[in-house]
Amino acid sequence: MGGSGNLPVGPGIFGFIAVFLLAVALWCLMRNMNARMRRMAYRERDRLEQERLEQERRDQGEQGVSRPDGGEDRLRPGSRPEDGSSTDGPAPRA
Repeated sequence: MGGSGNLPVGPGIFGFIAVFLLAVALWCLMRNMNARMRRMAYRERDRLEQERLEQERRDQGEQGVSRPDGGEDRLRPGSRPEDGSSTDGPAPRA
């Protein structure tokens, strides 16, 4: 074997392009994942806040809303009775 010299062998330009494209793809995927995780955290925070507000409304409904004359309304302010009766007058006492 004649002329066995040390020739530099490396990935060349095609190896660089392949690694560069993989790095760009990874960057795009991580950016997208971070956006989705942030959106999911906001939705979870909003869902928990909504559940807390609904629970407070339910608790107020169970306790009744105090009136100035000492009685209790059986309905929350702004709600309508299921039987269709008017809420203009005082609520009947049980």
